[in-house]
Amino acid sequence: MIAAKYTQGRGLEFGETPIPDIADDEMLIRVEATSICGTDAKIVRSGHRKLRIGQTIILGHEFVGTIEKVGSHVRHHPVGSLVGVAPNIGCGRCEMCGRGLMNMCPEYSAFGIDRDGSHTEFIRISADAIAQGNVIPLSPDVSPLEAALAEPLSCVVNGLRVAGLEVGDVVLIYGAGPMGMLNLLLALVSGASRVLMVDPNAQRLELARTLGASAVHYPVGNSTKEWVAQETRGRGVDIVITAVPLPQVQQEAVELLAPFGRLCLFAGLARGESAVPIDTNAIHYKNLIVTGMTGGSPQDYRTALKFIESRRVAVEAIITHVFPLNDVAKAYDIALSGRGLKVVMAAEQWLPRNGSNKKQKFSDQQSGQKGPQS
Repeated sequence: MIAAKYTQGRGLEFGETPIPDIADDEMLIRVEATSICGTDAKIVRSGHRKLRIGQTIILGHEFVGTIEKVGSHVRHHPVGSLVGVAPNIGCGRCEMCGRGLMNMCPEYSAFGIDRDGSHTEFIRISADAIAQGNVIPLSPDVSPLEAALAEPLSCVVNGLRVAGLEVGDVVLIYGAGPMGMLNLLLALVSGASRVLMVDPNAQRLELARTLGASAVHYPVGNSTKEWVAQETRGRGVDIVITAVPLPQVQQEAVELLAPFGRLCLFAGLARGESAVPIDTNAIHYKNLIVTGMTGGSPQDYRTALKFIESRRVAVEAIITHVFPLNDVAKAYDIALSGRGLKVVMAAEQWLPRNGSNKKQKFSDQQSGQKGPQS
């Protein structure tokens, strides 16, 4: 089977790899759909702190599939079942794991991060992932193309929860990339009265508007602070979500909040960029809350699936390209170039029937200045 393999210190390559064997307490999943994440792109460009020099893994942590085979000790997971897999696996012993927050475990492991992932045809699911409830049955009514986005949506579930979204809140999102768009969609169905979007890509802003953004802003040469003041009659917004990894955005975001506002640092910064000067007096006198998030728990994944299966969050709107699993190199070419939004690879039966690898009209040519990927 073909796979996208990354070696720490050497980079990305595409090639054949054997179908994995499984132990008695493991399972083998045939990948039905898997998407490429911004984290995959970061690993390709900069590696990952959890990998050793020379260590090779198969990338990919956003996926759903069909159970192909189970070991003799595996119960309650019938062969042929369509399942999603929450990718973060905890140690099972610490306080965070005891609270079900495997994504916060100090010793967490994850598919596509430090163990083989889903950008291939078959993936081995280890005993610890099964025991911790990471393998989650899917509704037969949901498309694997959509369900593959349950993992990124689970991060948004986590982020909006820690931001304390309340009915009627005005939300501002920096970044109209895939994660910014998912934040937009979930904020709208979770009670936000208005969602404002900021991005230096005019085409993505137009898509955000069609997906329900109340107002959009092109920041190049234009003051975001003045625009927010105009849109909110000088009040500011209740929540800011920074879905782009830019220090200047984090610094500016504090200035846009209304009293008792909340800032969620959704996107992490690159190494060496974490010292961001922030107006702590604004936090003090306006009673602001600054919080962060990372990943999602298995429960967040289950919540995300409910939104997708109920069609309350139309994740298919941000899928711009779909490729066969064996066209993984072409899929990465699109994803790494920043063209389109969400790139998905899928088994033959889930591919678009018109023969095109595009799900919707979204030009491969960037419109306006290209912003950072979220």
